[in-house]
Amino acid sequence: MEGWDPNTKSTLTQIPLLTTKAGPRDGPAWTQRLKEEYKALIAYTGMNKSNDNDWFRISAANPEGTRWTGKCWYVHNLLKYEFDLQFDIPVTYPSTAPELELPQLDGKTHKMYRGGKICLTVHFKPLWAKNCPRFGIAHALCLGLAPWLAAEVPILVDSGMIKHKDDAASSGES
Repeated sequence: MEGWDPNTKSTLTQIPLLTTKAGPRDGPAWTQRLKEEYKALIAYTGMNKSNDNDWFRISAANPEGTRWTGKCWYVHNLLKYEFDLQFDIPVTYPSTAPELELPQLDGKTHKMYRGGKICLTVHFKPLWAKNCPRFGIAHALCLGLAPWLAAEVPILVDSGMIKHKDDAASSGES
């Protein structure tokens, strides 16, 4: 964590590390891993709420816990920009991080792959690999999606690539 800003360090130290190295094909071990994932997500969400920094909602979209969906948002110039969030847990998880997708932003930035998958290759994937299996979904959101939104949303807004829902509604009415 050398070179990290104090807020990131503080946040990261409060998200529980995971201990079970199991993926979707590992039966009861995967069930244990999912319990740890939920514990970490609950801790991270609670911390965000207590710091008035609530910025996402996700839940497993299937009983196996391999598909996740929800919403994430970023506030820029006092306006809230909200996006659908989805991802699948890879078969090679936790060795491989999930690819986080924001389908509404597909094609709007070069820091994204086809289908709205955000680019985390350069900065996040080596960090994930170094911390496998201790990192989980909450860590991917904290260290992958949050900084990506902070870097990309202001650029997308300022360049006119995305509009606030109120602006889009008023331009559609005229």
